[in-house]
Amino acid sequence: MLQITVHHDFEAPATAIWELLADFADIQRWWPTDEASVQIDRVELEGEGIGLTRHIYNKGFPAPVSERLDAQDPASLSYQLSIVGERPAGLTGYQATGRIEPMGDDSCRLHYRGEFTVQPGRAQEAEAFLRGAYALMFKGLEQTVVREHAN
Repeated sequence: MLQITVHHDFEAPATAIWELLADFADIQRWWPTDEASVQIDRVELEGEGIGLTRHIYNKGFPAPVSERLDAQDPASLSYQLSIVGERPAGLTGYQATGRIEPMGDDSCRLHYRGEFTVQPGRAQEAEAFLRGAYALMFKGLEQTVVREHAN
């Protein structure tokens, strides 16, 4: 089992970041839309609550990335998701855990850990893919809290 652990600090209340991530169905609300990003074409939802799977169809990609919400705990500001079905970048298994740590009234840190298995010889490709996805997640969340809380 391979692992990536990263974090990102936000100049926003923990509740603002939690509000975005807790609405698992609405990734398009906060995913970055600038030209350098992976562009979401559409998201199809299957189920609801814990077990909800969001099938994310990205422009230029042959198959969706399907993420299933495995756990969500508002008390600890934490959640867990898995990539299910056809997985990108040589991944054979993937589960991530996110946890938001309040660091004052107007700042917080998102801790994010991905645990994954890969096809032989594809560990670097999978890690690069995941690190890129994490960077886009942080960027999109940052842009959204700035945009939505500037008003």
